[in-house]
Amino acid sequence: MPADTFTGWMTAIQQQTEQTLAALLPAEGAHPRALHEAMRYSTLGGGKRVRPLLVFAAGEAAGGAPETLAPLAAAVECVHVYSLIHDDLPCMDDDVLRRGKPTCHVAYGEATALLAGDALQTLAFDIVSRPLAGVAPARQLMMAGTLARAAGHAGMAGGQAIDLAAVGQSLELPELEYMHLMKTGALIRASVGLGALAGDIDDEARACLDHFAKCMGLAFQVVDDVLDVDADSQALGKTAGKDAAHDKPTYVSLLGLARAREFARELYDDAIRAVEPFGADARRLRELADYIVERSF
Repeated sequence: MPADTFTGWMTAIQQQTEQTLAALLPAEGAHPRALHEAMRYSTLGGGKRVRPLLVFAAGEAAGGAPETLAPLAAAVECVHVYSLIHDDLPCMDDDVLRRGKPTCHVAYGEATALLAGDALQTLAFDIVSRPLAGVAPARQLMMAGTLARAAGHAGMAGGQAIDLAAVGQSLELPELEYMHLMKTGALIRASVGLGALAGDIDDEARACLDHFAKCMGLAFQVVDDVLDVDADSQALGKTAGKDAAHDKPTYVSLLGLARAREFARELYDDAIRAVEPFGADARRLRELADYIVERSF
C-alpha cells in the first residue's frame, strides 16, 4: 500500500509503533517472566494505535522529526494499554475480551495484570525521560508533564473514578462531557500535544491543535458509545453492549442513537475548523478525524 495514501501511511505508522514497542518492552522470557509476558501480550499484536497515529499526525503538522515522534508514540501507547488492563479488571469494568483476545487478567491472573499495568505506565515515563533527538531538556519536561497530567487525577484516573461513581446515575450532557474529557479525551489531547511539542510552532498554533484534539477526544467517545449499541463483539474486539449491561450513562442513553451520531459530526466539524490554519500540513489529522468518526457511520 503506497505510503502517500492514508491507509498506507496509517499501516506504516502502526508497523513502526509495533516495532518500537517490541524493542522497548522487556525481552520475552526475561525474569520475572510472567510479568513481562503479560506486558507484551497486552501491548503487541493488536489495537488500531489511534493515539500513536495522532502523535505522528500532529508532529507532521508541527514539523517534528519522525525519530523524535516514534518513542513518544510508544510511550503514549504504553499508558493507553496500562489503562485498558486496569479498566478490564473485575474491580473496574470486569471485562473478559480486549482486542479480540482474553483480557490480561483472564490470561495471567489479576495480580499479574495489575502489575503489568503499573509497569507499562512507568515504562512510558522511562521512555519520555530518555534523550530525544532535537528536543531541549526544558521541552522534554513539558512532554513528561503533558503525559503525567493526562494519566493522573485530572485525566484518565479521575475520569475513571467519575465513571465508576456514575453507574446507575443520570448525568446531564455537561457532566458526561466532563467525565469523558478526562477519561478518554485526556490521552487523545496528550497524544496531539506531544506531537505538537516535538515540532517548532508557537503557542497559538499549539492551541489550535489542542482544540482539534479536545473535539476529537469527545467524538471518539461518542462513536464508541454508538458502536457499543450498533456493533457486535467480533467487530469491536471487545464486549459489545457492556455499557447498557452495567447501567452506565452514555451519549446514546442520554441523547438517543440518531442525535449521538449528529453530535459526533458536529464535534468533527469543529475539529476540522481548528486545523484550517495548518493547510496541507494537517492532512493526516483531517484524515484521522474522518477515520475516527467513520468507524460506524
